[in-house]
Amino acid sequence: MMNYIVKSFSLILLSLGFANLSFAQKFEQPFVSKDIDHFWAAYDRIVLTKDSTEQYRLLKDLYINKGTEGLKSLIEVRHYSEKEFMGWILKYPKFWNSIRPNTYKVKDLYPKISANIRKLKKAYPELKPATIYFAVGAFRTGGTTQGNKVLIGSELSLADQNTVTDELPDWRKAFYQTQHPYQELPLLCTHEYVHTQQKELVENLLTMCLYEGVAEFISCKVTATKSNTPAIEFGKANEKKVIDKFVSDLFIISNNYNWLWGENRNELKVRDLGYYIGYEICERYYNLSKNKTKAIKELVELDYTNEKEVQRIVDLTRLLPKTVQELNNDYEKQRPAVVKLAPFENGSQTVKPGLTKITVQFSEPLVKNRAGLDFGPLGKDFCPQIKPERSFSEDGRSWTFEADLKPGQHYQIVVSSNFRTEHGIRLKPYLIDFKTTD
Repeated sequence: MMNYIVKSFSLILLSLGFANLSFAQKFEQPFVSKDIDHFWAAYDRIVLTKDSTEQYRLLKDLYINKGTEGLKSLIEVRHYSEKEFMGWILKYPKFWNSIRPNTYKVKDLYPKISANIRKLKKAYPELKPATIYFAVGAFRTGGTTQGNKVLIGSELSLADQNTVTDELPDWRKAFYQTQHPYQELPLLCTHEYVHTQQKELVENLLTMCLYEGVAEFISCKVTATKSNTPAIEFGKANEKKVIDKFVSDLFIISNNYNWLWGENRNELKVRDLGYYIGYEICERYYNLSKNKTKAIKELVELDYTNEKEVQRIVDLTRLLPKTVQELNNDYEKQRPAVVKLAPFENGSQTVKPGLTKITVQFSEPLVKNRAGLDFGPLGKDFCPQIKPERSFSEDGRSWTFEADLKPGQHYQIVVSSNFRTEHGIRLKPYLIDFKTTD
């Protein structure tokens, strides 16, 4: 009887061992780094010739045309051009020579990256597989995604303290001075992996911050790694100052790049503070949730088109001083509006046909470098031909355009929210709807 028990226990252990092995095999992380080898083959030939035509041929034949699906996606996502690639290749020889050794040893990081992805899978069992590609881009992303592909820009993400950046333009040096890319790569790959699981981004400041915050918080949480983004530490240390500024910018689309993916030009100076906003919301939501696994699933699978669900999550955390709806109501009260139309009243059924100058008058002065018209609900066929000549009044309180109105037509024109005040507050869209006489 004892032997039977021992044998049964051994079989159970063996079975568990096979189960664990199966898990590891099934979720073994695929990596592709062929593009790095192709890049250096092209680079070595390009720098040996002064013939620009030959240089471009080498770039195409030895790098771009040989590119993996990862390189093709990177070029498509970032709209990289051959001219852009060539400019970076030829201008910065010290940089390229210094980063080259790291690109060859990227495989040394595969085990750590794979371990991170397994941790992510454990925390989020629904994880769908994605391939991680390493290519050389043109200095506009360290990491991004397309579909089920993680795309790493090696010229940024494989740098370390030995990388020579003296030749680079000042705007690009800042990244290397504030980050430690090579050692941060496993966390970056995990962050981007989360993005491959998320639903499509909606382009407003709050959801954009939340989208990035989900990826950063979850990647840090499941790997027990502190975020490498300086903005998060700054935000936690200066919460009120950051939140006050965020609320003032929340509905001003032109200020998005002060918060994400660009150089912050407001008084806070620190770039990517939107990562802090999103991270803090996710961290608070996770900490408030009794079911942590469910909280991670909700964050990863958040539908950004579902405004009520986005607001529920944000409001629950009490990071912002009011609910999202209350903040939106406050903003709506500030928005300028169209207060008058000339030479006819809106809704008129007796507008004379012919070339007509139409003037819209605003409730307050607007900046003169922002304007826009759009189709109404009835679509393109109900919009008149509008001439290119358009102008603001001297005081910015009115704007005139000329339209060719045909007889017996129903027309719609939307004065769009692209108009705005000097503080970036957008005009309430205004529908011009009228009919011309026969």
